[in-house]
Amino acid sequence: MKIALETLGCKLNQAETEALVRQLVEAGHQIVALVDEADIYILNTCTVTQTADAKSRHLLRLAHRKNAKTMLVATGCYAQRAPEELEKLVGVSLVAGNDEKESLPYLLDELACADGVCLIPEASDGSDESVSRTRAFIKIQDGCNKFCSYCIVPLVRGGEKSQPAEQIVAEVRERVDSGIKEVVLTGTEVGAYDDNGTDLKQLLERILAETDIVRLRLSSLQPQEITQDLIGLWRDRRLCPHFHLSLQSGSDAVLKRMRRGYSISDYQQSVSLIRAKVPDVAITTDVIAGFPGETDAEFEESLRFCREMGFARVHVFSYSPRRGTEAAAARNQVGDKVKKQRNQTLLALAQESAAKFMQGFFGRTLTVLFEQQTDGVWSGHTANYIKVYTKSAEDMANSLLSVRLTEIRGDGVWWAVEDAGWK
Repeated sequence: MKIALETLGCKLNQAETEALVRQLVEAGHQIVALVDEADIYILNTCTVTQTADAKSRHLLRLAHRKNAKTMLVATGCYAQRAPEELEKLVGVSLVAGNDEKESLPYLLDELACADGVCLIPEASDGSDESVSRTRAFIKIQDGCNKFCSYCIVPLVRGGEKSQPAEQIVAEVRERVDSGIKEVVLTGTEVGAYDDNGTDLKQLLERILAETDIVRLRLSSLQPQEITQDLIGLWRDRRLCPHFHLSLQSGSDAVLKRMRRGYSISDYQQSVSLIRAKVPDVAITTDVIAGFPGETDAEFEESLRFCREMGFARVHVFSYSPRRGTEAAAARNQVGDKVKKQRNQTLLALAQESAAKFMQGFFGRTLTVLFEQQTDGVWSGHTANYIKVYTKSAEDMANSLLSVRLTEIRGDGVWWAVEDAGWK
């Protein structure tokens, strides 16, 4: 079959889609980029906010409009939380939650061969156009035991469970052998990794010792998971100087209501430790605007803390009630108008912080892994996750190049490729 896939949400979802692509290719299916060409369209959904739900429904409806003959499949967190909502959409043939993701290739075979009509061809070239040849996402852990008061993730992902260390090391080695230069280790709670006593630090040590990966990046950590021993590993320059530390609020009172398990002081100490040990490090974060009961003073406190931290990037979310969570039942919900205003204020600060961080590297020469080309413009990332653009007629895919950063353009930095003698 010709199968198109699309992913919403976190890097864990991306890792699971990548694993699914590999399963489908091994089964003889062909991965295509366009819904118009597909027998089946698979959407890996997110449900962390109401906006994510709405985007999932929109993409499924759009896929049906583009090609009414394509069978639509919804999987992921939204499919786990509210399958009945997705089953009602016209064109949706299968809804499979997170607990069925690994069985999707078999479920698709059953779906395609329903009613005595089988769409599966006798042979396929097995082309694998959608697998990235520069960066791979590898799932090392899933689930969460923390139950923050606002978060739906433990309800749709279940409790914490870790992949075997031996399997992860083998997967990294396999990706390296296929030409991948950067691996991102991802999970719901990466810092909670535990495979029969092997923790995250020990897993990283094994990967660095037993593979030839050029770049190794972590998707996200909690501030309370930052230790001297863990940060000491960043002496190996293959570990990318980029830490995504979830903040959610810069107010201790709000953090307590969120049940985050750390204070502003704890967070600040973790950031200070990282910056003292890791040169040129980028620290990125998430912040929620308009959490239930958030007062003007608490918001200003949070805004001030974010400014003081000097984040390289801030992902801003308006609070979105998720049925089944404690915060959704709170009576002191913040109004939509106030949430929108606070969201816009945080976004403005995020742009300011990102620009300031990037400006700090103007004139510096950094190594960039170039990934893709759009309309003649190549883009890639430095190890500390600055996005770099350049225009070149050369094939730069999967190239690691030392470049001199010159000016901000959009969400990244421009490199004048002619400075290096390229054309």
